[in-house]
Amino acid sequence: MLRKLSLLLILLFLLSFTSIYAQEEETEWDDYDFSLYSLGDRTFHITMGVLFPLFFSGIDNNSHGLSIGGTGTLTFNYFLSSHFFVGGEITGTFSGTRGGNMLYLIPIGVRGGYQFLFRRFEFPITIMIGGAPQRYLDKGYFGPIIKTGAAAYWRYNLDWSFGLNTNLYILPQWPSNGNNVVGTFQELTLSARFHF
Repeated sequence: MLRKLSLLLILLFLLSFTSIYAQEEETEWDDYDFSLYSLGDRTFHITMGVLFPLFFSGIDNNSHGLSIGGTGTLTFNYFLSSHFFVGGEITGTFSGTRGGNMLYLIPIGVRGGYQFLFRRFEFPITIMIGGAPQRYLDKGYFGPIIKTGAAAYWRYNLDWSFGLNTNLYILPQWPSNGNNVVGTFQELTLSARFHF
């Protein structure tokens, strides 16, 4: 079910490019310089997609018992130059377990990155460092998170761009009982990005 929903979202996203491109007026781009952002430019992103549990060190045979889950993120970026930016983000994720329960993660952190530009395409590379409240049944944990990623965006007009993101989460857990675990997740998402 989740796989079909993911494929449907990706298909709808790709089909939207066709109709958007057909409706666009080229005159809006005549004077636009694609090579530069400037100090003070900002972007706000709304992102949704799927979360894949990968490897968990400290668990025998990597038998974590998690299934593919979902994720959604709100992100703000502030450009320091034409390519460098800083900002913050908050993400909500869920992933099912073999027993039919849910693991919830809420990564929150500061981020920075560098963005390559080529015509209407923009390719940001990012890193986020922060903390992640985690909840499973009646158990809670708060630990650090590092999230690295890359994306490809197509600039629809001066205000909007749309893209595909992939991020790797690294989540160490150091509980008081000494059973340390480092979990990794891979995220594949679609984004709408507002420029202002």
